[in-house]
Amino acid sequence: MASESAQSQNLHEATLQKLRSLLVEGKIAPGSKLNERELAESLNVSRTPIREAIKRLAADGLVELIANRGAIAVQLSLEDVIHTFDVIADLEGFSGELAANNISAAALSELEALQYEMMASYARRDLSSYYKLNLRIHHLINQAANNPVLSRLFSQVNARIEALRFRSNQDGVKWEKAVEEHQEMLDALKARDSKRMRKIMIQHVQNKRDVVVQLLEAEAATTTAAETVK
Repeated sequence: MASESAQSQNLHEATLQKLRSLLVEGKIAPGSKLNERELAESLNVSRTPIREAIKRLAADGLVELIANRGAIAVQLSLEDVIHTFDVIADLEGFSGELAANNISAAALSELEALQYEMMASYARRDLSSYYKLNLRIHHLINQAANNPVLSRLFSQVNARIEALRFRSNQDGVKWEKAVEEHQEMLDALKARDSKRMRKIMIQHVQNKRDVVVQLLEAEAATTTAAETVK
């Protein structure tokens, strides 16, 4: 009985992570409806874990539950995107500053190992793997700050822009810059330089914000031009 319960829990968690990846990687486009039946068929599960995953993703801010429409992949306005990135920049700057003061030797070693793996993904140009490792690094830095309230805020706000952070690395030059910034973060943590770490983290997020804003503005211009032709 306990074994069945564990299997069910593992299935629900695996379904959640698969659905999250589809949203973050843009395979389910912003504004699209999440069709439970189609998702259950494509992921080869029943509709129950799909329904549970959608509820959790809604709580995380990746999905909106709209009356008479169902679950919709969250679609932020340009203004929402800018405001959210500005908040995340301050949260990450603060967590980086605290982490430089509080990070343990074990956490620093884990961070180095993740950085090594992430660099390998970058060398392969494996964006999906790179992003997952990138997210783990950011969460580990946040946890090393040793402030549970900050960690909760970071997770809640960051969920809104996960898909956009993923897309910010699709430009080769910008991706290379992000990789360099991650090495600077590791160096600052090793040096226990809290002021430098705060500055790097804020700049890192602001650079991502600028890339995302350029992408969204370009897409909006393309859509407007296409509608004008019609």
